[in-house]
Amino acid sequence: MIRTVNNSDAQVIAAIYNHYVINTPITFEEQAISSVDMVRRIESVHHSSLPWLVKEQNGEVVGYAYATPWKERSAYRFSVETSVYITNDMKSKGMGTALYLALFAELKKKNIRTAIGGITLPNSASVALHEKLGMKKVAHFEKVGFKFGQWRDVGYWQAQLESFNHPV
Repeated sequence: MIRTVNNSDAQVIAAIYNHYVINTPITFEEQAISSVDMVRRIESVHHSSLPWLVKEQNGEVVGYAYATPWKERSAYRFSVETSVYITNDMKSKGMGTALYLALFAELKKKNIRTAIGGITLPNSASVALHEKLGMKKVAHFEKVGFKFGQWRDVGYWQAQLESFNHPV
């Protein structure tokens, strides 16, 4: 089941995210975050009128996906940056695909035209997920983050969402 996030999901979402913060270069965050910080992030996404979805399996949250504004200038209002995180033991089971497809459907309803996903490189699993969903690599920034004693590259993948209708 995929549903809209609730603030009560913040603790499990923080735990999912903190696995990546502490153990991987996937996120450039370097300190674990609290559930209070996660509630603030959830509320910020809701304040932007963008979706934040969670995937449940057997009543437990096993992943989440959300969108944030790409940039603050008004002309960027039809573009978002997307993120998806899955519990470590549920990776490669179609959860990321399901979450991204649901997220894209919600973004289309909100008249979002462009979805952009940033990926710390190398990350073959995330690249495969984004490309499976029709996203194309549009940028590669070298050595823009420093984590775990190494400079890290970031690539950006972009999808044009089909049902965009420019407002009159």
